[in-house]
Amino acid sequence: MPHDVVILGVFVADAAFRCERLPRPGETLIGSGFTLGPGGKGSNQAVAAAMAGARTGFIARIGQDAFAAIGDTVWSDAGVDPLVFRDAHRATGAAGIFVEDGTGANAIVISPGAAGALTPEDVVARADAIRAARVAVTQLEQPIAAAEAFLKLAHEAGVMTILNPAPARTLPDGMLGLCDYLTPNETEAEALSGVPVTSPRDAEHAAAALMARGVRKAVIVTLGADGALMHDGTQATHIAPMSAGPAIDTSGAGDAFNGGFAAALARGDAVQDALRFATATAAVSVTRPGTAASMPRADEIASLLAQAR
Repeated sequence: MPHDVVILGVFVADAAFRCERLPRPGETLIGSGFTLGPGGKGSNQAVAAAMAGARTGFIARIGQDAFAAIGDTVWSDAGVDPLVFRDAHRATGAAGIFVEDGTGANAIVISPGAAGALTPEDVVARADAIRAARVAVTQLEQPIAAAEAFLKLAHEAGVMTILNPAPARTLPDGMLGLCDYLTPNETEAEALSGVPVTSPRDAEHAAAALMARGVRKAVIVTLGADGALMHDGTQATHIAPMSAGPAIDTSGAGDAFNGGFAAALARGDAVQDALRFATATAAVSVTRPGTAASMPRADEIASLLAQAR
């Protein structure tokens, strides 16, 4: 059966350290906790989409090691179809995550490992799955050439495309024209547009500038506790935030939002409804520690949406 959502991206093992505050350069802190688990934006988004109810395939390159086994377990548990390449010559990637107790603020360093060797040829090898999907999602943790090939193949097949431009990088000319939806956070919107973003009004200007560069349907700037801002080239719409409880860990919020958004679009939701679903997905996720482990089930998302009406 075809997938609702196909995601190209990175899987890494997350080594997460909790501490009273984030360390300064050159400083050593005593942490309050440590976990080792699955991560990588693409993998997290695939887990989020699958948990939210979408038949989800995930394209990645991983090693043949203990970290790869972590990926196999989380995909199996979430119901993700792993369309992965297993690289005998490279290690599975890893990420170091520092999470501040109390606020949930985080700082992250990623070493992509095998995922850094994803190629356009890998994308072509999964062409049938991509063309048959309803929604195709990618980010910028893997090589840009692979992301661009993925978006091009999906766009030419009439598949709805989402680019989550994280981390922000210089994009090839015309790449934004392959994107139905672009979903940067404030920092990424500023880096891509050149417009300083310190408020929702600034986010509107940055989104309008990115729409002018060729994004097809809408730019959606995620604003953390302030919700999100969508610009469709004609007007801006603010998507109100939701709360499911105190924020414990925000490191998976963006991935939850993108996975939930893709799942809702794939089932045919109107964009405004899909954005509310995405917002609720992220709101539940931040009340839990971890990234993939924080992704909510479809019934939990529906429950928050019912309360928020």
